[in-house]
Amino acid sequence: MKGSIFPYKTSKYIWRVILFRVPAPRPRPISEFLPKFQNVAQTSQYIVKFALPVSPLRSFLRRKGVNDRFIAEDIGLLCSDAVLPGSALASVDARGDFQGVIEKFAHTRNFTQMNLEFYVDNDYKILKFFEHYIEFITGSSAADPTSDTYHFRLNFPSDYKMNETRIVKFERDYNRFLEYRFIGLFPLSLQSTRVSYQGSSVLKANVTFSFDRYICGESTSLVRNLKRAFNDIFGRGNPAKNGSSLSFDQLSSVFNSGSDTDNKAAKLSTLNNGSISSQVANYTGQSLGYGNYVSPGSNIDFG
Repeated sequence: MKGSIFPYKTSKYIWRVILFRVPAPRPRPISEFLPKFQNVAQTSQYIVKFALPVSPLRSFLRRKGVNDRFIAEDIGLLCSDAVLPGSALASVDARGDFQGVIEKFAHTRNFTQMNLEFYVDNDYKILKFFEHYIEFITGSSAADPTSDTYHFRLNFPSDYKMNETRIVKFERDYNRFLEYRFIGLFPLSLQSTRVSYQGSSVLKANVTFSFDRYICGESTSLVRNLKRAFNDIFGRGNPAKNGSSLSFDQLSSVFNSGSDTDNKAAKLSTLNNGSISSQVANYTGQSLGYGNYVSPGSNIDFG
């Protein structure tokens, strides 16, 4: 096209481009966001519960001056800093299935170590507990510890690994909480504790724990019987809770499970050829008179 204002050759087709304008975000008042930030969990409400295995470890610690009550009640209260456990997935790369694409697939779940910090009581039972706990794991010979013949002989894992230790994170109303139960937990290291003449502060001990895995959610026998273990919100005894439907027999059982004065549990005594051969009575046996049985799907004429 000679003399055209277009610098390039034009076609006989004209393309129309329609641009859609994205509406600007609507400003939302702060009152819509404030409740969300007011209902966040706090870091200061938690409890640690230690439970030793049934093994010679308990009697060994008693001989060292650490009794069962201190382990069950006081150690958790002296835990000044705890962490909720985490885990990570190890992955493997798959190459060559698609040109230029590298895919990742998970193959192992790894559980990281956990660090806890404890206040040291003035009887030093916290330090005694972890010192002699690690001593029990490594084992000890009958020789004098100061003797050159003293040696270590490791105990079996079933004697020192804890399977009932828990960390519970809860809120101030004590009704909302999250529980972690550790399987195969044991102290891996007791870090050096610094003391100094310059200034005075609360003495603390830092301990690193290793564990095989953890269970998120309650796992006691009680919550299992209540069918709400492992953070399960379904299956609490009512089949309608878990998405399933009630059968006719289950509905009849629920319908007839009222009190003696509940007339909703009215029953038909005998049906014979589509008609009632005896009177209709309620759950207590009180007569409600006679009537005709109407089969399901029949048309009822109310006159």
